[in-house]
Formats: sequence, structure tokens, C-alpha cells
Amino acid sequence: MNNDFIAEAAARFDIPGAAVGVFHDGQEHFFCHGVTSVENPLPVNVDTLFLLGSVTKTYTATAIMKLVAQGRVSLDAPVREYVPELRLADGREFTVRQLLNHTSGLDWGTLADTGEGDDALQRHVAELATLKLVGEVGERPSYSQSGYNLAGRIIENVTGQTYEQAVTSLLLEPLGLGNTHFDRDAVMTRRFAVGHEKGEIARPWRHWRANNPGGGIAASVADLLAWARFHLGDGAGVDLAAMRRPTAVLRGSNLGDAIGVCWFLREIDGVAAIGHGGSSNGQFAELLIVPSLNFAVVSIANQGPDGIPFNQAMVRRALEHYIGVVDRDPEPLPYNAEAAREVAGNYDNDAMVMTIDDTGSGLVLEVLIRPEIRESAEMELPADHAPFPMGLLPDDEYVITDGAFTGQRGFFTRDDSGAIVGVDLAGRMFGRVK
Repeated sequence: MNNDFIAEAAARFDIPGAAVGVFHDGQEHFFCHGVTSVENPLPVNVDTLFLLGSVTKTYTATAIMKLVAQGRVSLDAPVREYVPELRLADGREFTVRQLLNHTSGLDWGTLADTGEGDDALQRHVAELATLKLVGEVGERPSYSQSGYNLAGRIIENVTGQTYEQAVTSLLLEPLGLGNTHFDRDAVMTRRFAVGHEKGEIARPWRHWRANNPGGGIAASVADLLAWARFHLGDGAGVDLAAMRRPTAVLRGSNLGDAIGVCWFLREIDGVAAIGHGGSSNGQFAELLIVPSLNFAVVSIANQGPDGIPFNQAMVRRALEHYIGVVDRDPEPLPYNAEAAREVAGNYDNDAMVMTIDDTGSGLVLEVLIRPEIRESAEMELPADHAPFPMGLLPDDEYVITDGAFTGQRGFFTRDDSGAIVGVDLAGRMFGRVK
């Protein structure tokens, strides 16, 4: 693996700037390519800040685990013990553990901008009274951004600090992660990447503050690899092994076979790995750790939609080059007209609409941000992706076979009569529109 491989892949996926870090055999290796911005270009280096998107969730969960180690939080306590102001559409109770493994039944999230003040998370929690509930507590994992923002509010209420102050004092400062930031003022005085969508600058650079616990960190590739190395260590009092133990099973998901405490757990070529990906507005990150081999790889890129397959290519190359582990996508079943007709149709959730079309020779999946959300948004939202070819797998599962989400897997759900009533994509449930 070398800079030539990074450059070739960046050209193939049209990535303006990227950085990759690998920890193997006790050594760090860094590869950087391109520029921070097509409009105001600076060379990407190991200290360039990129938004990490949902990789931030690993910091939030680890901060919770630090509070667990201090005896200030219990994973099996009800969330309302720490956030008594929480109101939901029903009277459900779920634990901190269920919040962190996405089995609370909360939908993906709310798009309400609650401002940049220190009360942003408090106001976000008040908005959760209107959030759709997508399942019973503990029924199944359903990826929730608002769930992790709620976890950020736990941290605030327990520590008496803002979420950002608490994560800094609990994790960033003790670990020496001086190039990891939430604050825009801290970011703008350093070299940082901006997102791009199909060659154009993606604006805004970052969304509202209440999303920080679920996706607001900016970090350099060097700091991100240091974060991965921390999770290869003894945890300095944090029970990292507990974070890697399965707490919920995943079905038909390229994210993993199970969820631990935040981490997605999967077996790759016979080797156990933990990881998490992230996406923000035109910036994408991927982190994968193989604890048994003391190996980690991170990849960050600043172009959508193809930052995702670029990062996947970097991670797969590093796995094979350094430790001989090969990660392959499953082969779909041959096209079957009857099976295709059964799944074709319209599906939706609170934020997005999905269409699965049967072309007569294959299936095509399209996901769009709901038109009313795009029309009412006070800021520019990411561009919708082009439709993706998909193929069916055994056991009501499927795989995307081309485009930015190649290899993404999901599954269909049936009711008691056997009819298809929903589809899972990236851990998010879409109900069938009748």
C-alpha cells in the first residue's frame, strides 16, 4: 500500500482530498492525497481536520463508559434516571445500553435546528416528544442519530458540563488528542477539509450543534489513528472489552453481525473486527480495528457520494496488504421475476422515501430525502444519490451491486401473513407504503 494506490483510487472516485492511517506491527503508516477544498486548496496532510460524522458516536459511547467506570452511570439503568426531562410519544422505558446499541425503538432523528447555544441538546431532547417510534424496546436495532444525541444529554446532566466540555475532559485531553475538535472556532484556525458533493462545495460545513454527540467531531488522520490505538489498549480504566461484546444481533447488514456498545462487530475472512463509519455533508470516515492482530485502519475523504466506496477500498486494501485478510461482498441470486415483484414498491420513514423498481431484468433501489423536508430546510441538504442496482440474497436479504453504496446489505421484513411490510437500509427501517 502506498501513495500511488491512494492517488489512483482518488482519481477513480473523483475525491479532492483524502487521508489514510494504518497501525500494524507496532508502526504507524500515513498516506495523504489531494486538497482540502477545490475552491481554496491546501494540500491534505496528517494534521488536516476532517469531519468524522457518525464515527463521533464511538467517542460518545466511550465517554459514557468512562462515567460507568467512575460509578456515575449504569448501562442497565433507565435513561430517564439521568434525563428526567425526557418525553416521548409513549411512556416507554429503555436503558442506557439499549440507547447505545440502537434498540430503544427511536427513529433516526429529528431535523430541528436547536441552535448553537449551550442549551442545544436540552432543546433537542424536548423535540423528541414528536419523534416517531419504529419498534418496541429491545425488538431490533434501528440506527438512531437522536438516540446518540440523547446519550450526549446523559453526559451533560451527569457531569454538569456541556457535552463538548465533558468529552474533552473525559477523553480528548487525557489521551492527548489535541487535533480533535467540536468548536468551529478551533477548527477554522487550523488546516481543515470541506465537504464536496459531485465536485461542488457542500454547504453548510457542519450541521447544528445538537447533532454533535452523533456526528460532530472534526479530527486529523493522526488523531483518529491514535483514537483507534486507544481502543487497542487497556482502556486506562474503561472496560473496552465490554464495548466489543455483542449486545444485539444484526441481520443482513454490511455494518456487522452484531452491535456491542456502539461498535459494529463482524467477522472478516475468519477474523473478528470492530468498526464504525461516518458521513457528514460531503465528508466521510471509516474506522476498522482488528484487536487480535493489534491492527487498525482509518480512512477519511471529502467528496460525496463516492467517499464511501473510496474509504471501503482503502480499508480493504490495508486489510489484505498488511494482515492478509480479504473482505468480499456476497454474490446476489440470479434475477427471479416472482421474487422481484414481491419486493418492488414504495417504502418510507420520517426522513426519507424509498422506491424499489423491477426493470424486468433486475431491481433498482432509490432513496430520496422527503420532498417536504427538503423544501422546508433552512439550509442546503446533501444531494440525493442516483438509483442503485440491487440483487436479492437468501433469507429475504439483499445487496447493492453498483454505485456509491456497493456492498451495502439489508433485509425485508414480513408480517404474520408472510407479506413484505418493510425494508431495512443501513440499520434504518422503512415501512411499506400501501
